[in-house]
Amino acid sequence: MKKLLLAVGARPNFMKMAPLYSVLAREHSFNPVIVHTGQHYDYEMSKAFFEDLKLPRPHHHLDAGSGTHAVQTAKIMIAFEKVIDAETPDLVVVFGDVNSTVACSITAKKCRVRVAHVEAGLRSFDDSMPEEINRKVTDSISDLLFTHSEDADRNLVNEGVSRKKIHRVGNIMIDSICTVAGSIDSARGDKILQHFGVTNGNYSLITLHRPCNVDRKERLAQTLDVLRRIAKKCTVLFPMHPRTRKNIEEFGIEITDDERLRIMEPLTYREFIVLEKNARFVLTDSGGIQEETTFFHVPCLTLRPNTERPVTIEKGTNELIDIDSAEEMVVRVLDGKWKKGEIPELWDGGAAERITEILRET
Repeated sequence: MKKLLLAVGARPNFMKMAPLYSVLAREHSFNPVIVHTGQHYDYEMSKAFFEDLKLPRPHHHLDAGSGTHAVQTAKIMIAFEKVIDAETPDLVVVFGDVNSTVACSITAKKCRVRVAHVEAGLRSFDDSMPEEINRKVTDSISDLLFTHSEDADRNLVNEGVSRKKIHRVGNIMIDSICTVAGSIDSARGDKILQHFGVTNGNYSLITLHRPCNVDRKERLAQTLDVLRRIAKKCTVLFPMHPRTRKNIEEFGIEITDDERLRIMEPLTYREFIVLEKNARFVLTDSGGIQEETTFFHVPCLTLRPNTERPVTIEKGTNELIDIDSAEEMVVRVLDGKWKKGEIPELWDGGAAERITEILRET
């Protein structure tokens, strides 16, 4: 029986790990062990996602908590090394591009344990993004690279990675979306919409958390002003990330919660999926949400100068915007002038099965 440590630490990781754990747990030849680094320590962004995804309690919780990139990464590495020593795994599986990803992959390799990276090959080509450094370092030392699109394969080959390591399996996050969305019938979905006082297509959904948008007072204040103006055209639901809320409070920025611009606590995964699927449009700086909206055929306005997921622009419903063009782009959506998009190849809910098949053979 192969023992696999599945290392996760943040909301996007949970959604990518859940379907793989589910498939591996049914196999007699695998012993999957969940290691939660504690990178996201807020209840709604951690424990509630485990419950929504029907995951068991993590077998190990490293309690890394917050801190600078160096502090957080170091805490995870020190604690994860002890887990590796205790568990003696055959393989460590990491997901996405957060600090937990790079910390656990480096630690595993230095302990002479093979590493598999799920969602490999994504590139924004912007080294000012911490996630880009995490992606490049993790891919450079991983033994198995599971990709979700042709451009990811191409990025790895261009960096000199052997094609033998690269396996295009599709987008594993879509596996979770298919499972969770499929478990929410229309009555339950309507109940969630009613709880938030909205109906299908009569509101927008906003998520903002990246440093480029929320870590500078002037930029954050400008963004909030734009959201107030957008709310005059279309009701805005704004589940606020703890980082964003903390900065608003520290900067002393005033923001009024009203019927048109509604500031909310972080949502459970089920709530978010229902609100995302039924939104008129989503404005975000998240990577994963660009993919989710493409799957749901919901217009996505990404408040960033670049994306590591260009397939969502080339084939999906996503477009990059800047804060000065945000209102104009919103008007385009409301006027019905947004592209329809299509779902990329292998974004079909079967990625976890394909990964498991490869793991059987390696």
